[in-house]
Amino acid sequence: MPLALILSSFVAASRIGGAAQQYVLAAHKIDPVLAPTVMFGRTPARGGRGEVTSPEVFRRMLGDIEADALFGMVDLIITGHFSDPEQVEIAAGVIERVRTTDRSDAWGARPLVLVDPVLGDAPRGLYVRHEVAQAVEDRLVPLSDWVTPNLWELGFLADRQIETAADARDAARSLGKPALVTSTPAAAGEIGLLYVDKEEAVLFSHRRIATAPNGTGDLVTASFGAGLVEGRDPRDAAERAARAAAETVAAAEAWKSTELPIVALADRIVNPVAQVRAERF
Repeated sequence: MPLALILSSFVAASRIGGAAQQYVLAAHKIDPVLAPTVMFGRTPARGGRGEVTSPEVFRRMLGDIEADALFGMVDLIITGHFSDPEQVEIAAGVIERVRTTDRSDAWGARPLVLVDPVLGDAPRGLYVRHEVAQAVEDRLVPLSDWVTPNLWELGFLADRQIETAADARDAARSLGKPALVTSTPAAAGEIGLLYVDKEEAVLFSHRRIATAPNGTGDLVTASFGAGLVEGRDPRDAAERAARAAAETVAAAEAWKSTELPIVALADRIVNPVAQVRAERF
């Protein structure tokens, strides 16, 4: 069975961050291992108060995972939220060690690294410390195989204003890494997921739902990563991730859910039927 290592947040009662990604990956038959960078009972958006995992505990936790010989079995690494720049440095070291560990017992030929730079969003802007954001930019983005920022985070990393999908395409290419950009501008009443590599850019759009719960970016990153582990063409993996997000958000709206119904919708996340509109740039 493939194995994924998630370095991100844990929120017990909310389907956001690494806690949500565990369920998405499990639905795809990928065994998730979560090393939490911060722990909450409920989402901070609703007043949850948590605790940052100290760098000492974070390092010790990852050392125990390594001691169980799991680094040589990791097929996917997802990095997300960090609260301390030292956590970022520890994560960078883990990526480097996973890539150089013997993989004779691994499911896949090499580990894939997805960096979701959880830094901020519009209109609030940066919601991690600036030194954390700088560490993610300097240490994790260069180590990534793919980056999966939202539109605001892409603008921060590329140091430019982004108004259109074409702007987002150019900004993503300036990072020197293939990217999947959430919350990309689309047609009126729509929201887009932008796939960008060296050769093409495709915007997958679906209906924007004003009451959509938080966590769609986390779902997209995990779905996309699962597709890559499964051996899908990256563009196809991106389209399925867009369909999975559209399907899950629509179900949340129909069920009047304040959280993404990831567990209840597991089969439909793996095999989504929601329609998206594809537009090449």
